[in-house]
Amino acid sequence: MTLIATEYKYIQLDERSIPIISGTTMKVVELITSIKAYHWSPQELHENYPHLSLSQIHSALAYYWDHQETIDADMERREQYAERLQTEAGESPLSKKLRAQGLI
Repeated sequence: MTLIATEYKYIQLDERSIPIISGTTMKVVELITSIKAYHWSPQELHENYPHLSLSQIHSALAYYWDHQETIDADMERREQYAERLQTEAGESPLSKKLRAQGLI
C-alpha cells in the first residue's frame, strides 16, 4: 500500500486518499466513530486502543476537526450502507425460530 504524508505528524493518506493513523491500519473515521458511539475521551481511546499513542490519537482528532465535513459525510455513507445491507439480509433464520417460539 502506498501512503502519502500529510501535515499531521501521525496521519497518512492511502491510495484512495483515506486518512490512516501512521503505523497502523486504523482509519481516522474508525477512531471518530468510537468517540461518537461511546463518548470516549482521548485517554479512554488510548485505554481501548492501547496500540495507539496519545500523540497519534490527538493527531487524528486534529485531522478530524480540520476535515470534519468530509469525515462526517463518510460516516453517514457507512451508516447508510450498513442499514441497506441489514434491510437486504432480512431477519436471520435463528431470529425467526426464536420469534416463533415466543422467546424474543
